[in-house]
Amino acid sequence: MLDDIAQFFIDYPLNSRPYRNKFGELGRRTRILRDAIAYLESSPGAANAQDHLLLEQVATSLFPFLNNQPNNTTSTTPLADLRSSIQPGSAGIIIPTGDRTIRYAAHLIAQLRSVLGSTLPIQIVYAGDADLSADNRAHLAAIPRGPGPALDFLDIYAVFDDSTLLFTSSASGGWAVKAFAALATRFEKVIVLDADAVFLQPPEALLAHPAFERAGTLLFHDRLLWQHAFQDRHKWWKEEIRRPSAEMDRSLVWTEDYAEECDSGVVVLDKGRLEVLMGLLHTCWQNMFDVRDDCTYRITYGDKETWWMGQEMAGSSYEFSKHYGGIVGWEEKHDNGEPKVCSFVIAHVDDADRLLWYNGGLLKNKLTNDTEYEVPAKWMIDADWLKGGSKEAMSCMIKGTVNSLTEGEQAVLARSIELAREMDVVFHNVFHN
Repeated sequence: MLDDIAQFFIDYPLNSRPYRNKFGELGRRTRILRDAIAYLESSPGAANAQDHLLLEQVATSLFPFLNNQPNNTTSTTPLADLRSSIQPGSAGIIIPTGDRTIRYAAHLIAQLRSVLGSTLPIQIVYAGDADLSADNRAHLAAIPRGPGPALDFLDIYAVFDDSTLLFTSSASGGWAVKAFAALATRFEKVIVLDADAVFLQPPEALLAHPAFERAGTLLFHDRLLWQHAFQDRHKWWKEEIRRPSAEMDRSLVWTEDYAEECDSGVVVLDKGRLEVLMGLLHTCWQNMFDVRDDCTYRITYGDKETWWMGQEMAGSSYEFSKHYGGIVGWEEKHDNGEPKVCSFVIAHVDDADRLLWYNGGLLKNKLTNDTEYEVPAKWMIDADWLKGGSKEAMSCMIKGTVNSLTEGEQAVLARSIELAREMDVVFHNVFHN
């Protein structure tokens, strides 16, 4: 039966447009492949070399980006090769970045090393010299590393052939590279960070998060916005997710029709768990050029939703942080006199409801003023959003408790801003070319 199913998958692949109705079926096929791999690995006496090769053919039929890996173009076992490149027990941070986001990456690296004292290895992932030049890699490598090891660099094109990905030759490639970076890195437990993430605690806290320890995938919710505004998106999800998981049934996006589920500025994955790795393969498929161009990025925004969709559709365990996105910023008065907290970022807390990280960078508003920094004083969560009219406009939260950042949290951000200013001077020409 396994032979027949495998041959059916190989003979009738899903890799052609339109893709809209193929997400769920790919998920079911991924589950079967996962279970078959687990069975063969748990029953070595029941398998032979031909069985493993057949499953490799299934894997490449489902995920064509596994083919023609530049480091071994003739391999007949690309999935096994990829798995064997993962270092058991390892954990580290990857920051996918290029010349356009190098400034924020430099700020983040300096904060992690010199302010928060993180000793986790950091790997910078980029898509060839056209994405991150050799000179700029040298500039990043020169950032003082504090107590941690030296930066490592990974060219994604050393692992994956670009023919199905088109990272640098398409406008959407900057988002798409993130999932493949998570797949390509040697780290078993991998923390994927956007270059403009800002931390209030050392990132080691992510690996100790109870949700990550339970599920092997930790994600963070976006803001609760635009209820009932994206009916086609919800219709599509309902079509492709026929048997939602318990995590999905807890989702207010799923149950109450809000617009966006995931803030993908921080994603934490344990690739040592086979089911998580298989869910990541589904996420990568969604970020292939043809799929993202035809469907994924047309119905949702960038890579944001692909992280939970991959795990959900592949039947893998994952958990979101228990709160939807909050805000770190400055207190103002609403027209009716109520207090509100306003800024340009989305904030997230840990399992004990302490500030953990936020997106958007250390600049007060990177879209309108590239020199203005200011330490935020207040934060709010589990409240109502007053969304700004554009990306450049400040948003606010209202009808919640206004919390003050602790002296320690403000000191972390003040020192981070101080270092960011120093690097802005040292690397001025890099950031402005």
